[in-house]
Amino acid sequence: MTTSTHTRRFPIVAALAATVLLVDQATKFWAESTLVGRAPVPLIGDFLRLRLLYNPGAAFSLGSGSTWIFTIVAAVAVVVLVRYALRPQPVGRALALALLLGGATTHLLDRLFREPGFARGHVVDFIDYNGWFVGNVADIALTVGAVLLVLFGITDPEDEPSPTAEPTGEGTTAEPAESSGPVDQAGKPERAE
Repeated sequence: MTTSTHTRRFPIVAALAATVLLVDQATKFWAESTLVGRAPVPLIGDFLRLRLLYNPGAAFSLGSGSTWIFTIVAAVAVVVLVRYALRPQPVGRALALALLLGGATTHLLDRLFREPGFARGHVVDFIDYNGWFVGNVADIALTVGAVLLVLFGITDPEDEPSPTAEPTGEGTTAEPAESSGPVDQAGKPERAE
């Protein structure tokens, strides 16, 4: 892909990631202002409910005593995703990266700026899935982004064949001639003796 594709894709990735971040933070603000002290609010019976929790750990509250580690992991993930998203990407992979970047960034902000303190903040969770786990909008974006990344491939875009190479008709690309000197009758470059 060309650099022009790169310049068209990253603004879209950044805009979608920012949208995920804004929606996630807005719904967390809503949950904190509406659900504090309330019993779980059923949406689809007990299968899907609204219930406010503060999660110091990872999914399923794993590692709740190591919040600072999750802060570092989230920061590294954001840097890696931005670097990867700056490269030329097909549309599907760019969408996956945008969802992952938005989810990772909003979780990083929670870790950095929420109570109980800097780099130890708890993530606000409020969507209860049948008691199995409680998540938020960022978790949905991360899950969908991960699935899309698997579906669209996670290979490095620089490893893919260039669309500017000319096909030879046999499924391979033509290589440019290495010599511009004289050629023999078969069209091969002559050797200097």
